[in-house]
Amino acid sequence: MNKKLKTGAILLLAALLVLAALPGCKKTPEGLVKVRLNEVTRSVFYAPLYVAVNLGFFAEEGIDLEFATGQGADHVMTALLSGQADIGFMGSEATIYVYNQGQADYAVNFALLTQRDGSFLVAREPMPDFTWEDVRGKSIIGGRPGGMPLMTLEYVLKKQGLIPGQDVEVLTHIQFALMGGAFTGGEGDFVTLFEPVATTLELAKEGYVVASVGADSGEIPYTAFAAAKSYIEKNPEIIQAVTDAIYKGQVWVSEHSPAEIAEAIQPSFPDSDLETLALVAERYQKIDAWRHDPLFGEETFELLQDVMVLAGELETRAPYAKLVTNEFAEKAMEKTK
Repeated sequence: MNKKLKTGAILLLAALLVLAALPGCKKTPEGLVKVRLNEVTRSVFYAPLYVAVNLGFFAEEGIDLEFATGQGADHVMTALLSGQADIGFMGSEATIYVYNQGQADYAVNFALLTQRDGSFLVAREPMPDFTWEDVRGKSIIGGRPGGMPLMTLEYVLKKQGLIPGQDVEVLTHIQFALMGGAFTGGEGDFVTLFEPVATTLELAKEGYVVASVGADSGEIPYTAFAAAKSYIEKNPEIIQAVTDAIYKGQVWVSEHSPAEIAEAIQPSFPDSDLETLALVAERYQKIDAWRHDPLFGEETFELLQDVMVLAGELETRAPYAKLVTNEFAEKAMEKTK
């Protein structure tokens, strides 16, 4: 056997051994391990994830992701705890709620993807000189009570000296997936929307992006990958493989232009054209929305809990050491050195 063929055989054997070590998992005909991922919503805000899928980074790690979209962190967590999903991708606040409820097999965050709020404030008319004072006396469709979009919006409003329910009406009765439709249907003076929904409304002249909630909130651990404690303990190889793929996606996004990002993620957004996706990617790059690595720091975890306390949604703070592990993120980063 020549050296090239021998090296290829060794690499193939190594890959097969890794796959064989992944316990209790279904494999595809291609030999990949199927992992069920429930994502909070489909948004360009999560571009590194879709880059990792579409450019084959998960396949390189022996993983075939099966997607479901929960439309809300509460739905994602329900799927995770009921065994309908192996991994949940959602706001980290959900893991705190579950831990504080006394769940024995609680969810643990193992990789952070975004570090700012990804929603944009959309108005009914162009407002090139917008300041947050312009929402005084108005109404904003803000999201679900207890969810990160609403809590971060209220955090920003309070930083600007605006008291929700007193200086500005924040509407919380509309389901996350229906917020854009409610706004175009005439409800609310403003709405907070993720991309590409916000830009789609803007191109249709049904709304106009006037501010980034994330730019004004500062860094916060907004969306992370989590799994049940028992699943992580039983399947560390899977969690490591998923984290490795995520990190590859983060690195790729940090090194490429909005146009290149748009091309890479378009298969995940078949109803959006490349121009729209590039515009959205540029907006997220400008506010430094994406983590450049999967590390989940303790300082940002405590800031998240500060926001939850300020929103009146958290009475007892949860322990960082219980709900976050950086073991897999650190190993993923070590491999690239």
